[in-house]
Amino acid sequence: MSLPNAITLSRIPLMFVIAWLCYQGWLGSASLAFWLFIAAAVGDWLDGYLARSRGQISVFGKLMDALTDKIMVMGLVIVFVDRQAIPVALALITLCREFLITGMRMVAASKGIIVSADGGGKSKTVTQLIALGFLLAAPMVDRDWAHFVSRDLHAFASVVRQTGQVIFWIGTALAVWSGVRYIIHHRKMVFAAAEQ
Repeated sequence: MSLPNAITLSRIPLMFVIAWLCYQGWLGSASLAFWLFIAAAVGDWLDGYLARSRGQISVFGKLMDALTDKIMVMGLVIVFVDRQAIPVALALITLCREFLITGMRMVAASKGIIVSADGGGKSKTVTQLIALGFLLAAPMVDRDWAHFVSRDLHAFASVVRQTGQVIFWIGTALAVWSGVRYIIHHRKMVFAAAEQ
């Protein structure tokens, strides 16, 4: 297995570790969750950079890079729904969009057609990841930073959390917009492939 693909796949177990840390109450657990999330985001950039620079771009890498992004996003969305930071409706919209687009990609791939993420899809993913970063940062500020500076930072943490929630709303709107655009743009190719 190439190094870029190994970095790509490493984000899946990393998501489980970050999710587990979100439920821990010990000092530093929230900070560790946040920085592991940042490491996953850096890994998302690094695997693409290495694949291009080493000439190791592959169909597997293209598909798994997009899939691991979805796994990371949906795994953490489930955590924040459980912790009542993200409304269930937004999570369901996000989940439906991802399953629908992934299903269309699988139909196309079964016919040898690889459909890469477009600009709208990438913007949606980046926006969602930024939102999740803010939501992960809120408990870090509220618990860890407050402990180290010996001050009550609950109000600031609430602003950080609310910022993440607003950005996630924007990410959900982008998810719907990019999903509709994706379906319109690729419908003939995908549905024609499905009927063959």
